[in-house]
Amino acid sequence: MPGGLLTDLYELNMAVSYLRRGMTGPATFSLFARRLPPDRGFLIAAGLEDCLAFLEQFSFTADDLAWLSEAQGFADQDLAALRELRFTGEVWAVPEGTAVFAGEPLVEVTAPAAEAQLAETVLLNHVTVQTSIATKAARCVLAAAGAELVDFSFRRTQGTETGLAAARASAIAGFAATSNTEAARRYGLPAAGTMAHSFIEAFGSETKAFTAFAEDFPGKTTFLVDTYDTVEGVRTAIEVARTLSLPGPAAVRLDSGDLGALAVTARRMLDEAGLPGARIVASGGLDEYAIASLVARGAPIDAYGVGTKMGTSADAPYLDSAYKLTEFGGRPVMKLSEGKATLPGAKQVHRGPGGDLIALRGEPAPPGHQPLLVPVMRHGTRLHPPEQLATARQRCAHDLAWLPGPAQRLRSPTPVSVAISPALSALRQRLPSRLRPPGATALP
Repeated sequence: MPGGLLTDLYELNMAVSYLRRGMTGPATFSLFARRLPPDRGFLIAAGLEDCLAFLEQFSFTADDLAWLSEAQGFADQDLAALRELRFTGEVWAVPEGTAVFAGEPLVEVTAPAAEAQLAETVLLNHVTVQTSIATKAARCVLAAAGAELVDFSFRRTQGTETGLAAARASAIAGFAATSNTEAARRYGLPAAGTMAHSFIEAFGSETKAFTAFAEDFPGKTTFLVDTYDTVEGVRTAIEVARTLSLPGPAAVRLDSGDLGALAVTARRMLDEAGLPGARIVASGGLDEYAIASLVARGAPIDAYGVGTKMGTSADAPYLDSAYKLTEFGGRPVMKLSEGKATLPGAKQVHRGPGGDLIALRGEPAPPGHQPLLVPVMRHGTRLHPPEQLATARQRCAHDLAWLPGPAQRLRSPTPVSVAISPALSALRQRLPSRLRPPGATALP
């Protein structure tokens, strides 16, 4: 799908106006989060691969142009210009899986003004949604303290495409598998699934249901034990596992009740039955807070299925993200609005032992610092093949380990320090006097 109409109308209005006036000079836009959501000490960058795929295929179809003519009254000259429009610019970005903070550009686009303008809506959508979910998933990984995590979110995400994105974003964050079979196929992820309560109810008894499932799937048998009575369900699972002599270790899944107490009971029963290799999986409305509580109680849970609250990033379902013009035709620009002022110029973020430094693109990295933004697209073409998901996953694991304890906290975290370079600070100080209309007074 070329995606020319995947935008807001005002983007099209501005693009057409630029094209009519020959305003084709390079425009640099910076995409960033103005502030971190509540109880977030960091963000995990995600969504870049979908952004690049969109930019590579961007165009207007004949049907798109016909609709613009009939429904919006666009003139023939505007339609002709849009017909030829493709993304020909360059993109610098923070690689997926990188920990980032408020004010730091995640993506910077430089392209002829109309092209860069029309990229705004989709890029914001991909980065905002996927970064929110990846961050929530990373917090679950930190809370789980080494236990395995499985994405169960598909049935509750805001649309099927978001379900696919959630599976990928959670995998970047460190989730081991997904219940979403299309996501597993598309992204090369392990697929995981057990049975539903309806399966057990359909057979009329847990023994019949567990036996049928174990006979059909002997190498991946996880028994859902809480349909009627959890302790009795565990006992039935043990009897079936012993009777059938399953080739692989069985597992029981707890989906309701006091998961911590039930996990202790289930572990004791499994061990006493000579099944020390049997695993305990917990699910049911879990998020990082519930997982951390279970870990703190010492619950012997080997894996957590995390769904709704991760796939919707329930407590922080959006980012205060922005895509702002910072340079046009080589001229730095900035927004001066109270509470929404922006940083001018194309930028870089340098990461060092003491925190991050936002600088102008051309500034050298201070000693001991590494640049975070890298060129990923030039002349509208990717510079490299799509990155392997495993690479982004390794990057995320590295950055989560790098984060200091106060930034990792689930409640009232303290983010890593982010400073502004002297050169960028000087430009930010002197530029407003050139931009304000004569006689305008700066706000105090």
